[in-house]
Amino acid sequence: MLNEEQFGVVDCSRCGEKVSAPCFSCVECCGFYLHKTCAEAPLELNHPFHCHHPLVLSQNPPCASYERCVCDFCDETCEKFIYHCSCGLNFHIKCALFTFNIAERNLKELEHVALEDPSFSSKNDGGNLRKCFGCWEPLAIYTYFSLDCGFNLHKKCAELPLKMDRLCHRKHPLVLQFNCERHACKVCQLTQRRGFVYGCSPCELAIHIDCASPLPVIEHKSHQHPFTLFWRQIPFICDACGTEGHHVAYICWTCSIMIHKKCISLPRTIQHAFHVHRVFHTYFIRKEYFESLNCLWCHEVVDTELGSYFCADCNVIFHVNCVFKKQEWYCIVSQENEEDKSLDIPVNSITKVLETNDDGEATVIEHCKHKHYLMLSDNIREHGDKCCDGCFLFISPKFYHCSRYDFFLHKSCAELPKMKLFSKHNICGETEFFSGSKPFILTSDCMFSCELCEYLSNGFSYKCNECGSQICLRCLDLFLQDAVKIPGHKHPLLFYYDYEEQCCACGRDIIRAFCCKDCNFHICNLCVIRPTRVRHKCDEHLLILTYDKINDYVKYHYCDICEKERDPKLWFYHCKTCDTSAHNPDVTILLTGNAETSNPW
Repeated sequence: MLNEEQFGVVDCSRCGEKVSAPCFSCVECCGFYLHKTCAEAPLELNHPFHCHHPLVLSQNPPCASYERCVCDFCDETCEKFIYHCSCGLNFHIKCALFTFNIAERNLKELEHVALEDPSFSSKNDGGNLRKCFGCWEPLAIYTYFSLDCGFNLHKKCAELPLKMDRLCHRKHPLVLQFNCERHACKVCQLTQRRGFVYGCSPCELAIHIDCASPLPVIEHKSHQHPFTLFWRQIPFICDACGTEGHHVAYICWTCSIMIHKKCISLPRTIQHAFHVHRVFHTYFIRKEYFESLNCLWCHEVVDTELGSYFCADCNVIFHVNCVFKKQEWYCIVSQENEEDKSLDIPVNSITKVLETNDDGEATVIEHCKHKHYLMLSDNIREHGDKCCDGCFLFISPKFYHCSRYDFFLHKSCAELPKMKLFSKHNICGETEFFSGSKPFILTSDCMFSCELCEYLSNGFSYKCNECGSQICLRCLDLFLQDAVKIPGHKHPLLFYYDYEEQCCACGRDIIRAFCCKDCNFHICNLCVIRPTRVRHKCDEHLLILTYDKINDYVKYHYCDICEKERDPKLWFYHCKTCDTSAHNPDVTILLTGNAETSNPW
């Protein structure tokens, strides 16, 4: 055995950590060192928290080479010697011995340290709150802390009773153990992979530490009254989130509501990525205030007698669980900022109205994106082959045009605001959520690639000044609609944010889709905005987007552009006069830049 003066900074050959005295080393000086505890670790450990099988000391992690072996106590990677059980449990040597000492009530190496102590940080290197290795909840005001091993442990978790009897499971006593079977908690239905649980092996159930010993009364700033613990033998429906609860309920006697423990701390106000305004939590809603009670996320009806999030300004409502589906899609608004309003209403891009008709409609205007006067017209015969310089769709009544230059704008495009508050940022790719609505500025006179459809264009776009992302007018209009109607389908389409399928129009794999609730029809966002008429050099006439096969003969199922076979079940472009057919994508790729298109809805 060596002392500190006899060796420098070396790693233990069993656990991989820095060796401290006293330690053992090889007499041949080959660089093999062992902590005293690692050298004395038994080859088999009969652990009180895992009575079914012994933990066997192994030289290498049992996981496959492409898998990361993780310790079931501290959640860190196992790279050298570990204790392993055929149940799938893996522990560092120090973690297995440390938890063994807890089970044996040998707590002499633990020191009682306050979080306020400057030598102890409440956050880890990643900036996240440190969690107790026993219950995996954030550390409270005081914690047990092992200076030698670096373990975080609540005082209560280090002193947990090894057995307890609870109303939620009367058949057998609950035993403190590792959750080797990965059972979901009988009370909260969540699965905790690491740390301790109270379990019953004959009944194959587990209960989290906090769920086994809930607080009798909880007060929270999100609700004006305290909640009182109420044990139940039968399931209940939570009034806050609308989902089923088991055994442990909390009741507000003043408001007559019964909720999960986790729902007590639901935030009152959320800024969600798919709505401009903030949404507020409520336990009950008055359905007469809403035109539609369909959730904006899943499009299913929200029960008016259960909790939900709603917008006070719009006809928008969410299920509670739908609001929190993805962490990057929402942010919590603090109570101090709840009264802070959104930005002022954006200014119209029509800078001056020079003439109006008897109905008060502007007939001659000045526009911020053109230097000459623009006149209102509905003369499609004379200008029907022209495209709007804002959205690049064929013009339709009514439109503004310049008498001196070839410049046209749909009336709706001319009346767009200079700035829009927009929260659906990069909705079709990896979402980069901003905390609150951000202004997108109307821009033109530059070539850009739309962030959503990825088409190149030099028309109008809305640009985020923070990140430079630009969204074309067609995509902006598309994603701001509650339901989309297209010529290729008789029912309205709703946008689903999580939907893995193949597009019924182009055949591509998709992860988000516009879907029909009435039939099995789903298409990607690119096919929704696909032009219904295009001009291509392969044919002197316009090619019309066709949704159904027009001929059963196999010889007609070929693309006249790439001369490859096409799937007759998918959309394609067709000229009736010349009987020319083309793949959906082939035409679109060649169109990019100066295509003649018509509005698909």
